[in-house]
Amino acid sequence: MRVLDNLVPEKVFYYFEELCNIPHGSTNTKAISDYCVNFAKERGLAYHQDPENNIIILKNGSKGYEDSKPVIIQGHLDMVCEKEADCTIDFEKDGLSLAIDGDYIYAEGTTLGGDDGIAVAMALAILDDDTLEHPPIEAVFTVDEEIGMLGAVAMDCSSLKSRLMLNLDSENEGHFLVGCAGGMRVDCEFPAERRRWNGKLVSIHVSGVTGGHSGVEIQKQGANANVVLGRVLYELKKKADFTVVSVDGGLKDNAITRSARAILMFAPGQEDLFMDILKEQQGIIEKEYHKTDAGMSIEGFLELSKEDAESVDGVLPMTDVCGNAVITALRTFPWGVQKMSKDMEGLVQTSLNPGILETKADTVSLVFSVRSSVASEKEELYDRLVCLTESLGGKVSRSGDYPAWEYVEDSKLRILMGDTYREMYKKEPVMEVIHAGVECGLFSEKMPGLDCVSYGPDIFDIHTPQERLSISSTKRIYEYTVEVLKRLK
Repeated sequence: MRVLDNLVPEKVFYYFEELCNIPHGSTNTKAISDYCVNFAKERGLAYHQDPENNIIILKNGSKGYEDSKPVIIQGHLDMVCEKEADCTIDFEKDGLSLAIDGDYIYAEGTTLGGDDGIAVAMALAILDDDTLEHPPIEAVFTVDEEIGMLGAVAMDCSSLKSRLMLNLDSENEGHFLVGCAGGMRVDCEFPAERRRWNGKLVSIHVSGVTGGHSGVEIQKQGANANVVLGRVLYELKKKADFTVVSVDGGLKDNAITRSARAILMFAPGQEDLFMDILKEQQGIIEKEYHKTDAGMSIEGFLELSKEDAESVDGVLPMTDVCGNAVITALRTFPWGVQKMSKDMEGLVQTSLNPGILETKADTVSLVFSVRSSVASEKEELYDRLVCLTESLGGKVSRSGDYPAWEYVEDSKLRILMGDTYREMYKKEPVMEVIHAGVECGLFSEKMPGLDCVSYGPDIFDIHTPQERLSISSTKRIYEYTVEVLKRLK
């Protein structure tokens, strides 16, 4: 039996469950893209699927709307794949295990992918309903948004006729996004030369960090497990004799790292010193973050777990030069909020997040998501990362550059959507610019004159296994979207 069968709007939740049954993490979007193709074919709708798996589905305007200006409904197909340590799901092969708790839908042990599966589900429900009144629709579904908006970057927009866009990639009902920061991914890579060294293998685990989206939740100024790990390693280096074997933490550059680990080789006879320093650091750091990361734990182990042992089986420790460079990078690189906006109270203007720390046979990489609504500040942060990395013997590459989405003073769409929201819900809408990447910026760059607004239902704790989607909010936002389309005659 389907989990969401009795929820309203029926078609929205039907398609959301369909999408959740298809593995669709970033870079694994062929199957979900093909699902949308088959949807269009079965209904006789024109469509285009590009080599990257982006999809455009077209539907004519309803009776009386044939000559109205077309409107784009846009969302992305991929999701962030995060799971609890004891969850056995294979995101490459398995669908999600959905459950309901009161007003919320969640996935057992994993992220839900409400960001942005609910946008695609709403668009499919609208395309599948011939009773609605609406202008011609261009439904645009992109891929790999979560790893740098790569689908939107690659997408050819020349066939799109509309200059009105409803982007359903926001997570706070009643808040309408009308501008966003630009950003990029920066990979800092260090050499990991290795040599034989006699000692005892030990490990450090940082876990239980709250985590979250590195754009919309960076202002909470909580911990980042990679940064905490670097801080602990530096304190150890002051007093103890050891060398680094591996350091790892995080899976996504745009997710605040929730857990990280280091495997070290300690000089014989220093086990007590190792545990004493860790206990001291645990008390200091956990106290600093007790408000934002109450569940954080910093633990040391004198015996490697089976998983840790397998990860370094036959791997030699790094040279002192390479190990010290990695520790220095983790301890000194900038991270978190760098500057707040002077024009808009409470808005983060510039930040960066060290989301991925990965050790391979001969390299250690630290991957950042860099964001700013000021282009020069984004470049300044990049230059700092280059200077620091190269001074430590590493190299830097950048990818996934996307522009800021600038606020449009005379947006007719924003005015219409604000008026509609006030009339329907007797509440004042919040129009805001956010510190997170939204594909509207890329589409605005490619389609001069585009008038767009981003909005969506309440989704909490996105990019974490605690993600949950409000059922009642989804219903309201769908009904609101239907009404907006009706008014775009």
